[in-house]
Amino acid sequence: MINLRFFPSKGLAWYMAKLFLLRTLAVVGALVVILQTLDLLSESSKVLAHANNGDAELWRYVSLRLPQIVAFVLPFGALLGTLITLATLNQNSEVVSMKAAGLSAHQILAPLVLASLALAAVSYTFNERIVTRASMTLADWQDNDYGPVPRDTGLRPNVWVRYNEDLVLARQVRAAGARTELFNLTVFDRTGQTLQAIINADRAVREGNGWVATKVSRFDVASGQTSRAATMHWGDGLEPIQFTLAKVKADQQTFPTLKHSIEQLKASGRPTADLESGLWHKLSKPLSVILMPLLGGIAAFGLARSGQLLLRAVTGMALGFAFFVADNFSLAMGNFGAYPPLVAAWAPFLLFLLIGETVLIRTEE
Repeated sequence: MINLRFFPSKGLAWYMAKLFLLRTLAVVGALVVILQTLDLLSESSKVLAHANNGDAELWRYVSLRLPQIVAFVLPFGALLGTLITLATLNQNSEVVSMKAAGLSAHQILAPLVLASLALAAVSYTFNERIVTRASMTLADWQDNDYGPVPRDTGLRPNVWVRYNEDLVLARQVRAAGARTELFNLTVFDRTGQTLQAIINADRAVREGNGWVATKVSRFDVASGQTSRAATMHWGDGLEPIQFTLAKVKADQQTFPTLKHSIEQLKASGRPTADLESGLWHKLSKPLSVILMPLLGGIAAFGLARSGQLLLRAVTGMALGFAFFVADNFSLAMGNFGAYPPLVAAWAPFLLFLLIGETVLIRTEE
């Protein structure tokens, strides 16, 4: 008689979850040590190339790079931990005993799925609290060739903004809220995507709901004439915050911060498809850990003495790595704008969830 309870035995559920977590953490630890060592060997020469850098800077690099590597290998570790756990249980005929006791394939894998859900929650929190900060700090350090990072002066170079149909280029922006100043400004005045005039100004400051530009020259495309003026009022409704956004990277901001940045970028007329894909991938990537027991579950079933255990383990590994390939490909398509952001982030997860369930149901039959 089939037991319809999802967790028929607390002791058995804890036993399987503990096996899965211990093996996953062991695999993650081994992969982190290997990848961190290789990465440090390839990057140490660049770190030490700066005159004042030494052992302390190498350890600082490790401390900043380590969170990124942990976040990267966790899904792989969950896949390999699943395969090792289930193959061992199958080899020791423990899965056969569970099936004989009336447990279904879903009930056997349920403790692993629950444990992987806990791993997904830890992964999300780790990414939001630690990885984003480490990534931002490391990127700034690398941009300065591993030398001292200069203090942020509030200056932003070469900022592009869309204002209605016009395109605006401020070659230098001094960020100070309502006192934001734009220097060496160029406005491409367009109507129906047709260029009407090119306006250049030395400086623009906020006044009322718009901006006052000084030392203005206007080139009229139709007539070919250039006119000059001391000042010009321009840009009603164009907010200063649209100029003060620094370059936004999805892996360097938390989910709420990135969502707010995307809203601001949209208001300034900048493309945000890649950032929106990265935003939703912040949720789908940790949840990918949940797929690993389903994709690797094929290794648990079938008689070990039939000689197909290795083939089943390889098949489970192939399914897992196929997911990682599809996930990276879909995210790349989202960054290029070929896929909508939600599709780019969630389509591989849903597709391989269906594949894993299909394999499991066929195993039941």
